[in-house]
Amino acid sequence: MRNAADASPPAGADSGPAHSAVQMNGTQKETSAMRSVALDLAVKKISFCEVEAGAVLARKTVSSLSSLKEVLGPGCVPARVAIEACREAWHVHAVLTKWGNEVQLVDTTRVRRLGIGGHGRKTDRIDAEILARAVEKGSLPKAHLLSPGRQRLRAELGVRRALVATRADYVTTLRGLARAHGVSLPSCGTDQFVSKLRKLKLPPGLQELIAPMAEVLEKVDLELATAELRLQRIVDEDPQIKLLMTVPNVSVVVAAVFVSVIDDARRFTDAHQVGAYLGLVPLENSSGDRRRLGAITKQGNSYARATLMQASWGLIRMARRDDPLTQWALAVACRRSKYIAAVALARRLAVILWAMWRDDTAYDAARVGIRSAAGLQRHAQDITMRATAMERAAQKARRRARPLERKLAQKKEKEL
Repeated sequence: MRNAADASPPAGADSGPAHSAVQMNGTQKETSAMRSVALDLAVKKISFCEVEAGAVLARKTVSSLSSLKEVLGPGCVPARVAIEACREAWHVHAVLTKWGNEVQLVDTTRVRRLGIGGHGRKTDRIDAEILARAVEKGSLPKAHLLSPGRQRLRAELGVRRALVATRADYVTTLRGLARAHGVSLPSCGTDQFVSKLRKLKLPPGLQELIAPMAEVLEKVDLELATAELRLQRIVDEDPQIKLLMTVPNVSVVVAAVFVSVIDDARRFTDAHQVGAYLGLVPLENSSGDRRRLGAITKQGNSYARATLMQASWGLIRMARRDDPLTQWALAVACRRSKYIAAVALARRLAVILWAMWRDDTAYDAARVGIRSAAGLQRHAQDITMRATAMERAAQKARRRARPLERKLAQKKEKEL
């Protein structure tokens, strides 16, 4: 529920308290500032709370957003409305903004500092009141709202991720059923499993058992190919994703997920903020002269962190002597362990991707070899080198799309 919008770096407080002069029936009076309102969004109900001068002015619990039109609609005095970042946040933000309100997304990782859940008391009504008071004081911990293009990209990635997980689950189940009947299915990638399964001669009992799942898996495989091509069309129109794909082992998905989470590179002021935002910095429990560091925080978007880890493991396994990132990770692995090296490389990858995006520079192995990501400053990058790197990234994307296009073409031929 808490991954539709991302927490942004600390933001400054809004200016001045808000005052309201509108009652629950929607009537208006003169007002000197915007109203202070908060909504606690739940699956089946929405808790509304408005405060003025530190006191609760109105409460309401409704079953849908449209029921709040009489208090937040176009005919009402505009309000500064706080909503927690959740799956409904984008839709609610769009509707309330269209009605003329100023909507603020709340960083759910920092709401406890406001008192939510304090003293063992937490209800939707209490949460809405606490957020409304924070709106009036200007002390709301804000979250970043993804731009419309990134929202679309995030949605497409979510569909693809669900289909990939479904396919993997079905393949695992089918392999287990086959083993239970004494049949060992040949090893292959999940994208090749359906075609290989169709060619096998299985015992009649097993064939009848797995037929329903095999049929669904084939449908999932085709839908996944369609989703991949939709994602590819978005990538073709997004120069930032192509730019990040110039890094070795950074695929379409890794680059797209990173872009969909960061959204705007310039909302971060330094590399440490990027690492902390993705949960790739160590936990710290320090006091006085004692400094104690632990495992990584694992805050932020878990999917982005997982894709960066996959990319870092791939670089380590490649063991390319001509790539400084791989050599750096292998050196860390010799001193510590491969797992620690993979985590460290994932963080370095995130920082380098961010710096490349910020400075609009393609990956340059020679530059990375002599500088850290902080050294990727704005510079007049060689045009020929950049063009070559971008063409390699485009070829990487095209190689990925070709088998998907062939798979869908074969399906259409069969239907004809």
